[in-house]
Amino acid sequence: MDPVAGTAEHRGPVEVRARAPGKIILTGEHAVVHGSAAVAAAIDLYTNSSLLLRPAGPGEGGGAGSSAVELDLRDSGLTFSWPCSRLRGALGEEISANPGAPAPCSPDQLAAIARLLQDQDIPEAKIWLSAGLSAFLFLYTSILGCRPGKAVVSSDLPMGAGLGSSAAFCVSMSGALLTAAGAVSVGAHRGAEGWEVLEKGALELVNQWAFQGEKIIHGKPSGIDNSVSTFGKMIKFKKGELTNLESRNPVKMLITDTRVGRNTKALVAGVSERASRHPDAMASVFHAVNTISEELSSIVELVAEDEIAITSKEDKLAELMEMNQGLLQCMGVSHSSIETVLRTTLKYSLVSKLTGAGGGGCVLTLIPTLSSNIVLEKVTRELESHGYRCFKVEFL
Repeated sequence: MDPVAGTAEHRGPVEVRARAPGKIILTGEHAVVHGSAAVAAAIDLYTNSSLLLRPAGPGEGGGAGSSAVELDLRDSGLTFSWPCSRLRGALGEEISANPGAPAPCSPDQLAAIARLLQDQDIPEAKIWLSAGLSAFLFLYTSILGCRPGKAVVSSDLPMGAGLGSSAAFCVSMSGALLTAAGAVSVGAHRGAEGWEVLEKGALELVNQWAFQGEKIIHGKPSGIDNSVSTFGKMIKFKKGELTNLESRNPVKMLITDTRVGRNTKALVAGVSERASRHPDAMASVFHAVNTISEELSSIVELVAEDEIAITSKEDKLAELMEMNQGLLQCMGVSHSSIETVLRTTLKYSLVSKLTGAGGGGCVLTLIPTLSSNIVLEKVTRELESHGYRCFKVEFL
């Protein structure tokens, strides 16, 4: 996560901006919830959150929104607003700003937040935004209480497509809120494009809050999405333990967004139900996924210094991705749109797998270093002829 802060006088407006990257899961989605290892990497697509924190007290700072909490979702063209008095009335004693101590959203808080959402005019076609709005209200009031302010969010990431858009939202928003609250401060180190980078301890706090937001949105997330979005680069994640991986050679992927929406919470629950019906068989599936993730994490750290070594390394990565895709099909999370991408890329001798929850969403295709641009252009055109959206990414 890359935050940058700018402040006016101490009692005047405080403006903070933060951004967090999306992610792809190379191996281990779904199985990671059941104890297997997963390998994920941050990608160069970001969600940006800005926060203008207004002076406390009605009427200060001017404007009708000066005593309200506002959220402007630029990509959806929607703005939401809650008067601070309404927040206090609905949440009451549940409002206890304590940014240094992340805690889960209580059932009473969640019920109160649900009532607050009833005040809003959420279009029927975008009712799925409710979970994100709930996470926003929880994070905002838990970290800042009812201090008036306006948050603006924009993103490069397609929503609900398996690229970690909800995690990037929770991470960037948590970073902005915690910086505005003075709970974290930016370090002296500047990262990409001049963004200031938080120290490790501050990132840990951001990650813990973001995970609480993810739980509101997804129910029982593994924690891998928010961890990758917070710390960046490539990681192996297993049972809550995070291991940083160093990719020794550039890895490029073509991401195909099938534009088929899906419900992550329902898909995760579906895998758990299948594991309950077939415990021995699914235990073998999860064990196989764990073995694939462990092997892949070793391969990505190998140094390949010539074309033969690079090709050999990429062939192994492709085989592991292909095996993982087969196991995801065993879990019941593939989709006809995903299978279309797999067949299309296979015609060009390219290997693909779903990334994220499945059931639609996005598909990864490994782009070999020695692959020609002509092949990439042809496969992209054919995929786009199905109405899919394609874009090329690199690991951060």
